[in-house]
Amino acid sequence: MPETMAEPVSPDITLTTCASITDIPRDDWQRLAGRSNPFLRYEFFQALEDSGCTRTETGWTPCHLVFRMQGKVCGLAPAYLKNHSKGEYVFDWSWAEAYQRYQLPYYPKLLIAIPFTPSQGPRLLLDASLRAQLTPALLDQLLGNLTQQLGAHSWHLLFPDAQDQALLGHDQELHRTGCQFHWHNRGYQNFEGFLAALTSRKRKSIRKERRQVADQEITFHTFHGRDISDQVLSAFFVFYQATYLKRGQAPYLNQAFFELLREHLPEHLHIIMAVRHGEMIAGALFLAGETTLYGRYWGCLEEYDHLHFETCYYQGIELALELGLQHFDAGAQGEHKLVRGFEPVITHSWHGILHPGFREAIADFCSEESEHVQAYFAESQTLLPYRNEQP
Repeated sequence: MPETMAEPVSPDITLTTCASITDIPRDDWQRLAGRSNPFLRYEFFQALEDSGCTRTETGWTPCHLVFRMQGKVCGLAPAYLKNHSKGEYVFDWSWAEAYQRYQLPYYPKLLIAIPFTPSQGPRLLLDASLRAQLTPALLDQLLGNLTQQLGAHSWHLLFPDAQDQALLGHDQELHRTGCQFHWHNRGYQNFEGFLAALTSRKRKSIRKERRQVADQEITFHTFHGRDISDQVLSAFFVFYQATYLKRGQAPYLNQAFFELLREHLPEHLHIIMAVRHGEMIAGALFLAGETTLYGRYWGCLEEYDHLHFETCYYQGIELALELGLQHFDAGAQGEHKLVRGFEPVITHSWHGILHPGFREAIADFCSEESEHVQAYFAESQTLLPYRNEQP
């Protein structure tokens, strides 16, 4: 896809696109993205592209944004031109169906997001000079013009952090909220320290679950970075595939992607394997940032009592404690984490809908949805398993 440039709305600021991460100088990306967040590393996007996971044939056409001021690269954002809504974790299927009922095209759409990753973080990688000049109205105009230039019908920015949200919220943009469940390290020295913060009943329940896993003669082994052997990585990929095949769909990622992660981002990569009678029976993959552990993919071939909770959550908490991390983001799935010490967190997304009639209708939907999310969040806070003195 050739470079596309939005109509300039400021004499100093322009917005263009690149059809591959390799069209962006690595030094520029690293200067603006840093190296602490695994999902923002240049190598992460290159692995997605080199493995063929993000390409036009999979519905993820790379369309990375490049902001310039007076010709100098001052901002970047990972972006894709999409012809479906798979792998996004902010669900807009009903919006697409409404367009279809009126015989209007919903796709393509411009997606500013980390593929297959429902984790909050920076999305607009801007230097201080650009962030100081960029207003919500100017950003909205830039994105709206670019969306039209690309022949898309909407733009969507998923899971931004608070700094990015300060540049969103223009009256032409729509705001959606969601709720996830994350674990926070309140200065625990070990897993027993975490359990001590829970009510007696919940503490006993977790110990019982863990004991039932051990009684099935299941043990756990953790592998880090380049110490992950081909045998372990291949076994993990079989488990990962099974998670999708059980639902009748192909996995988003291939084995080549995980091999590239091991090669180029070993400092972030961890795999926990469940072993029974000398055989690996399940596995979970984690990526670690500067302060946060991200639980990303899991799978098994046979079901065992409480194995999912142990592998993905309790082993993940122990890994976060081992690595000295303050936060554990275990993914998008829901409220079963609540009784296991994970706390509700509000997530955000922003949407630019070009069609004025649908923008108004979708705005009403987002407003009503937000009321339900806030009520769910408030109720979840009342169900936390911590003793009263805990936050």
